[in-house]
Amino acid sequence: MAEPHLPPSTLVHAPTSDPLTPKRDITHAHFRAGDQVVVVKGVAGSALWGDVMRVVAPSWHTPTDEDGWRLRDPDGGAQTFLTAHPRYLAHLAPGCPDCLIHLRAMEDHLLPKHASRDALVDCGWYTITAFGQLVHIADTRAGR
Repeated sequence: MAEPHLPPSTLVHAPTSDPLTPKRDITHAHFRAGDQVVVVKGVAGSALWGDVMRVVAPSWHTPTDEDGWRLRDPDGGAQTFLTAHPRYLAHLAPGCPDCLIHLRAMEDHLLPKHASRDALVDCGWYTITAFGQLVHIADTRAGR
């Protein structure tokens, strides 16, 4: 039996451009309470890496002044619940073509840059506000 592949344990911060997420056109209605989603944060070895969360309820995303979603991180920690804009999210279920296209585009963009590293590569795209709002760096720079 083959040994399971464990993700690298070393976290590396490697600021990398993200031309895809800020321009992603995905509506609030694309997601529903109960959906399992991922917020892609970077690369782990030769795969995308991010935070897996559950969509809980609609919630106003203050940094963008648009409808967002309240998310629950099953691992808990300091931020068990966050509010995020829909364009930050991708379904984990394989039956969503829009999210699959987005994830494949993220792979095409990120893997050539970071796949050779044996580390968890955090691209530095997200921060969390004091009010539990997940904010992409492009939305912060836009003065939102």
